[in-house]
Amino acid sequence: LHTPMYFFLLNLSLLDLGCISTTLPKSMANSLWDTRAISYLGCVGQVLSLAIFMSAEYSVLTVMAYDRYVAICRPLHYGTLLGSRACVRMGAAAWISSFPNALLHTGNTFSIPLCQGNVVEQFFCEIPQILKLSCSHSYLREVGVTVVTACLVFGCFIFIVMSYVQIFRAVLRIPSEQGRHKAFYVCLPHLAVVSLFVSTTMFAYLKPPSVSSPALDLVVTLLYSVVPAVWNPLIYSMRNKELQNALKKLI
Repeated sequence: LHTPMYFFLLNLSLLDLGCISTTLPKSMANSLWDTRAISYLGCVGQVLSLAIFMSAEYSVLTVMAYDRYVAICRPLHYGTLLGSRACVRMGAAAWISSFPNALLHTGNTFSIPLCQGNVVEQFFCEIPQILKLSCSHSYLREVGVTVVTACLVFGCFIFIVMSYVQIFRAVLRIPSEQGRHKAFYVCLPHLAVVSLFVSTTMFAYLKPPSVSSPALDLVVTLLYSVVPAVWNPLIYSMRNKELQNALKKLI
């Protein structure tokens, strides 16, 4: 299992664990103790941690698209383009690049005056819900930062789409039906996770206030903060025969 694909899956699993650990434990504790309180520093920590993990996860998903492109379209160069050093560098770049974006959003969000109370209508401290408490003239600053981030996200999404266009072209040229089925089986789950992650995140952060409601906000937040973290182990581990065999061998 010491291959580039599983190296990136390891990073993805750690990021999913980080996302879940940032939001759900505090929410579960509040439910058990019948309270909704969180300290100011705790709220800042939640926003910063979730922004780091989500930014890094999206970078890892982008790198995984490149891994599949090289594996299917340029298999003879796979060992050269995705050696151990290259994988470590790409993994490190995904983690490190998430910190500036997270610090920018966190610092900008909590530098805005909150003049409409201190009640966040969500099960964790979410930037769109915090911005609802801000003064209207200060709101545009965070919107500008969000739009810049959305452009970067869209650029990565275009890279992923172009990678899969090349992948599907190569797969359709495979003469064996079993080979085509195997290639699609490997690629489609990753593409589904990327589509769900990007669409729900952008909708949560860019939707106009006119279409906002507590129920809709809760569903969208669950879709981008919890569902991918739960879904990824199912599609990458439970359905993967190599991981199943490795687990049986370990047991």
